[in-house]
Amino acid sequence: MTKIDSFSPSRRAVLAGALGAAALGASAAPARASSRPGPRGLRVLIATNEPWGTYHVSPLLREAAARGVQVTQLVPDPSRIAPGDPVPVATPDTAPRADLLVVTGAGDWPLECAARFPHLPLAASSLAYLGPDEAAGAKRLRPRLRTVTSSSNAEARSFASYLGTRRRVRVVGSPQTDDLPRRAPESGLVLVVTSVTHPDGTGGAAPGTELLLASAARLRDAGKRVLVGLHPREDPELWRQYEISAVPTLQASARAEAAIGIPGTVFPLIAAVGTPLVGCTDPALDVPGYLLSVCSSTIGDAADAVAAVSGAHLPDASVLADAVGPVGGSAARLLEAWRRTPGVHPR
Repeated sequence: MTKIDSFSPSRRAVLAGALGAAALGASAAPARASSRPGPRGLRVLIATNEPWGTYHVSPLLREAAARGVQVTQLVPDPSRIAPGDPVPVATPDTAPRADLLVVTGAGDWPLECAARFPHLPLAASSLAYLGPDEAAGAKRLRPRLRTVTSSSNAEARSFASYLGTRRRVRVVGSPQTDDLPRRAPESGLVLVVTSVTHPDGTGGAAPGTELLLASAARLRDAGKRVLVGLHPREDPELWRQYEISAVPTLQASARAEAAIGIPGTVFPLIAAVGTPLVGCTDPALDVPGYLLSVCSSTIGDAADAVAAVSGAHLPDASVLADAVGPVGGSAARLLEAWRRTPGVHPR
């Protein structure tokens, strides 16, 4: 059985989370975040399943800078990185000297990077959801893995299955919960949470967009105000008839009475804010059960959208704790876990 080191929030913090983000963040922020001065001088290379998708790394930057940690995301080439992207990037040929290589999955790009840096200690950290089926390339990573981290107990179980490992998984929380917005729902406002309609070189797509589009139309016709939270790689043209949030989806969720969308990494985080969720599911969609567990309900027919959203509610506290993980200090815990990886010796 996979061992899980869990930094579980207190019962008080979890119950607070069921009522709203502000109390959850305030109560759980001290949840064993490291009080050490930090892994000074640590130099980390990161390779993700989405080679040019820097949005999973960016929540780490503030804490990394405060601790003197150098984080560099490996990309095949810099051509698809937007000007002004705050995440430092490099190719394997131009990468700076490093103490540790972190992979966030066992896709083609992380496997290639692991092969290019065979002498670096290797850690695997789940920064975005992956299915529980063992990845074809996981066996190439397992012999080198020295640290495995995940955001929550539920995600840890799924990530261990994906990697095909029985190694201890350290639950550190999600860096995105380090600055949860205060919930202030606006009457009649529904947040539509998109995924990615078309795959590209940066990553794959998730089925269900047609159902979500039809559900948004039903909600608008029923008098709901529809605000769209776009996935960073979604095509905004599909949603131009609606208001598109100018802030990230997690921040926008604080304004909504409820959210509806294709279940993804952000779902447990939205639940942590205190906003109930409805999942749009498709027969071709395969997501871990814990992402569905935070949904009030799931629908496969747009005709059910209005009733599902109107009756949406949060999961119970135990489900929320299992899926969300500790809140507050998560980036610090993750960086500390990387620093403690056997074989890592920061300068």
